[in-house]
Amino acid sequence: MKEQEHILYNQSVKGFGNLSIRAFNVTTDSEMLLDWVNRDYAIFWGMQNATLAEVEKEYTQLSQRKHYDIFIGTYKDQPAFVLERYNPNYDLINEYYTPQQGDCGIHVIVAPPSNDKKPNFTWHLFSFIMDFVFQNPLISRILVEPDIRNKKMFALCQRIGFQLDKVVELPHKTAQLAFLEKTQYQKLKKISKINKRSTMNTLDNSVSPQQSIAHLQPKVWETVNRALIKKSICEFSHELLITPTITEVLANGWKSYSLHADHADTVYTFKAKPLALQHLLIETNSLQKKVSGIAVQLDAIVFIKEFRKQLGIDVKKMPVYLEEIISTLYGSAFKVIKGNPEVSELAHADFQTIEQSMTEGHPGFIANNGRIGFDSSDYRSYAPEAGNTFHILWLAGHKSQAVYASLENLPYDTLIKQELDSDTINTFNTVLKNKGLNPEDYLFIPMHPWQWFNKLANIFSPEIATQNLVCLGYGPDQYMAQQSIRTLFNTSYPTKFYTKTALSILNMGFMRGLPLYYLGTAPKMAVWLEELLYPDPFIQETGFRMLSEIASVSYVNPYFEEFGVHNDYNKMLASLWRESPISAINENEKPVTMASFLHIDDKGDALLPEFIAISGLSIEDWLRNYFKAYLSPLLHCFYHFDLVFMPHGENIIMVMENNIPVKILLKDITEEACILSPEVSLPPHLKRMYAEVPEDVKLLSIFTDIFDGFFRFMSAILEEHLNFSEDKFWELVASTIHEYQNRYPEHKAKFAQYDLFAPDFHLSCLNRLQLNDNKQMIDLDDPVALLQFAGILRNPIASFRKEGAVKQPI
Repeated sequence: MKEQEHILYNQSVKGFGNLSIRAFNVTTDSEMLLDWVNRDYAIFWGMQNATLAEVEKEYTQLSQRKHYDIFIGTYKDQPAFVLERYNPNYDLINEYYTPQQGDCGIHVIVAPPSNDKKPNFTWHLFSFIMDFVFQNPLISRILVEPDIRNKKMFALCQRIGFQLDKVVELPHKTAQLAFLEKTQYQKLKKISKINKRSTMNTLDNSVSPQQSIAHLQPKVWETVNRALIKKSICEFSHELLITPTITEVLANGWKSYSLHADHADTVYTFKAKPLALQHLLIETNSLQKKVSGIAVQLDAIVFIKEFRKQLGIDVKKMPVYLEEIISTLYGSAFKVIKGNPEVSELAHADFQTIEQSMTEGHPGFIANNGRIGFDSSDYRSYAPEAGNTFHILWLAGHKSQAVYASLENLPYDTLIKQELDSDTINTFNTVLKNKGLNPEDYLFIPMHPWQWFNKLANIFSPEIATQNLVCLGYGPDQYMAQQSIRTLFNTSYPTKFYTKTALSILNMGFMRGLPLYYLGTAPKMAVWLEELLYPDPFIQETGFRMLSEIASVSYVNPYFEEFGVHNDYNKMLASLWRESPISAINENEKPVTMASFLHIDDKGDALLPEFIAISGLSIEDWLRNYFKAYLSPLLHCFYHFDLVFMPHGENIIMVMENNIPVKILLKDITEEACILSPEVSLPPHLKRMYAEVPEDVKLLSIFTDIFDGFFRFMSAILEEHLNFSEDKFWELVASTIHEYQNRYPEHKAKFAQYDLFAPDFHLSCLNRLQLNDNKQMIDLDDPVALLQFAGILRNPIASFRKEGAVKQPI
């Protein structure tokens, strides 16, 4: 590969400018490179704090190596990058993979950013570099091996067309191998549109202090604070914690309101349209705050403090709740500048693009993005909205402490061979053998990288020291966090199982661990539920399916075992495998998180109207299909099987064909499926599924979880963005229920006992739960005991009761 000294390569890029390459000159270029490598962004280059003499020495030695070339790339006659090109056959890297004929390795460092840098600057540079390298007819594949933490490089390489390969432990770093085939690159070059995964992924999210706060800008901060105060007023008034006062009745159902804080001289004013279920459709820009008559800037953190007494927040719990509020604002600001697709694009996007583009989180909780435990780098690496893929770590747990549970037809060896290729299994077994251990004595356990570095490496250090627990290294597949953050989707092989791991961060009222108490019986529960539901004709007709949790592996820490199954320390090291939605859909079907039906983009446009418009159906017909797919099977589970789930937007994957809802896939079964009747015969190992729930609370699984928890927000979006009457929405809900009841007259008594057309129902409050105890909202052994009720809600479908229907006895 050795080129003649000072060889030039030129290229003019339309709309960008001229680029050229020349040979690196140690004498004249080292001082410039010294400046680059000592910048924060260049930490992965491995020469921070180097002196000029050290740079000159290093590059003199590199330039003298056989099959190693160094170049300077220029843009507008100014240095833009340094390129190192080498033959892997003569490099250390050949000990970690098998080089092919035509392989060429490269290292690239780009000049520090400048104020006049053009959009997609680095992408153009890398395209130019690929063109330069591939001009050599002997080169057919390019290899890169960046540090695994260098997310910016991963994203850029994938945009160019590199395919990620395995992770390797080099002497100086943990590296990610990636390859670019010349034929693949040339194919992508023909596509004029830049292949842009995510704006976030073009940022270096691991090292720069400045980048960790790049989204915290005055106008953005003002926007997200206004939005969170709007949501706070809506949800806190919904839960009867605060009481806005009507000051003026306006046209078309709109009204002006005032809201007094704990100190009467602080007043918020806004315009809103009151909707069903005590929901205020607030006009965002109408929201104002005055203190003693003087307009004051909106601040969501101050808002919580101003209403602390009305909200009933204990002074001792206030700091942690404020931290979760601040974290929620931090995440919201990031989402604003991330550059998500607009709804017109998102309606055509794939499953994971939609998943990573959601901006609201839970629609009811105010502090819904706490994630206490993540630092700013973790956020960019592992938060679903960051859109980054990452490798999971694999551990080996000694069978004396590790427990595997699964379906009968999925023994441990079978599952592992499905999840890991033979080379990786052999590599992991070699790690154990090199320590003098017998692989047959261990179970492989997948684990979130954050959990290892922040919890396990320390808290489980006795188990590591005694080799009961062994870190094997990173697996080869790439994963992306889902909206539930600890559920990971395999982007390398989408039909492989979801992997859900313990992740000990505090988020929305819980430390997100995984207890063996539930995992040990999860596969058996999956089988029992499938045998119960899937033969049923109505379930088959609606297409309803659960994404069953078919295997789990847990490690019991002997030091904490005696402190109870719900102790957070007993839930730190466990994972489960769940069926992938990709394996449960047909060729013409598309899965989307149902949370997307509530999505509003940065311009204030809603995604739901786009789905409806593209479907070609009227709003009414689209909703009829939706209610048939979503509501009907859940009604059947309740009335026919005395079975309830937690069917909120993030737990439901809506399967659509031509953007028309056709069926739902339900996930998170293990801790949330519940049998309400003691008459249902449960196997001994599943007795925990039965919950002794008061009669007047049972129907809240529909009233609260579906009506109030999802339909309330969905109907408001249709009212605001399509001017679709909420009365018509609820009439269609009622029609779906009538159709179901007519289909099953044998349940007439039960329909009367649990009357969906009752005039009202208890208001069960989510934020009151979190405000009461933001570390343990409910008792997992008695999920009803700590529920927070506040008054009643008028039932929006009560007026649609049909004549002759049996009413609930008084």
